[in-house]
Amino acid sequence: MDSQECAVAPLSRCDAVIVGAGPIGLFQVFELGLLGLNAHVVDSMPQVGGQCIELYPDKPIYDIPAVPVCSARELIERLQEQIRPFAPQFHLDETVSALRRRENGRFEVSTCSGKRFDTGAVIVAAGLGAFAPRMLELPEAAGLAGRAVHYKVSDPAAFDGKDIVIAGGGDAALDWALALVDRARSIVLVHRSAKFRAAPAHVRRMRDLCDAGRMQFFEGDIVGLQVAEDELQAVRVRARSGVVQRIEASQLLVFWGLHPALGPIADWGLALDHHQLIVDTATFQTSTPGIFAVGDIGTYPGKKKLILSGFHEAALCAFAIREYLNPGEKVHLQYTTTSPLMRRRLGVSANPDDEGEGGGATRIRPPARSVAAS
Repeated sequence: MDSQECAVAPLSRCDAVIVGAGPIGLFQVFELGLLGLNAHVVDSMPQVGGQCIELYPDKPIYDIPAVPVCSARELIERLQEQIRPFAPQFHLDETVSALRRRENGRFEVSTCSGKRFDTGAVIVAAGLGAFAPRMLELPEAAGLAGRAVHYKVSDPAAFDGKDIVIAGGGDAALDWALALVDRARSIVLVHRSAKFRAAPAHVRRMRDLCDAGRMQFFEGDIVGLQVAEDELQAVRVRARSGVVQRIEASQLLVFWGLHPALGPIADWGLALDHHQLIVDTATFQTSTPGIFAVGDIGTYPGKKKLILSGFHEAALCAFAIREYLNPGEKVHLQYTTTSPLMRRRLGVSANPDDEGEGGGATRIRPPARSVAAS
């Protein structure tokens, strides 16, 4: 890079940038790490886990090999523990806004906040794409966004002493209802059905609070907002009977989940098939050399949208990237059970008498109990 580029913003140099911190993006870190490649991970969500954490954190998963059952949250925690030896750098609540190929063949990747990466390869592991909140489609809502109508909570203290309506029936709606009940003057939870998609314990706690008169639940649909002098006065909710009720509120929190969008990736000039990236199944490279795709965002004949399939794709992709970054170099297949080099990369103590890439005794270190994303 030249001095003029340095003056604009520092470049973080790495072997690969992974777009997406869901289960496949995390396992991609592991497979790259085994081959001696380091990665930075960018995700538009404020936490690691992608769709697993955002859409169904407590949903049981039964088809992970050797794990009879685990929740999506547990799967993400175990993957974070597994990649800890490779110290990946996470850049959360960031969206990749631009990508260009540099003169030396590497890529410059930029995010919405101005972070820049000099990387040899880009791996799109964005699941169904970037996520955006499902918005309240009422004409009054747009002008109140960020002031009285909210799709996320950045500062819980901002709701102290306020009359709040919370819309939604998932984990986010229930979690924030329980978290704000001691802060707000009043809370009314509005959901179109008496059935919830949240953790049963949280639903029970919500109902207990309603029975104690500390909050209310109203079954119905939001059909209007009452606004005076650019301030929210009330939320109009239509019950299943058809009667519209006025609920006084100065703040409305809408947690109707997220919908996927390909986002800026759609402008990278990659070959698409129904909003999915077409990949070569031998390498999982897209139509642009150096850009790869794994997981649900990629497509090929016979594609199956399973976490299990994504793990397989991440393994082959890592080998392809190692060869792409080192043209002409033979990448040998090694086994973590017998390769001292692999064990050193994993932080597992090998017999000091071991030499080369063959077998040898291994002393296993107990794994860490948790991993914190930076």
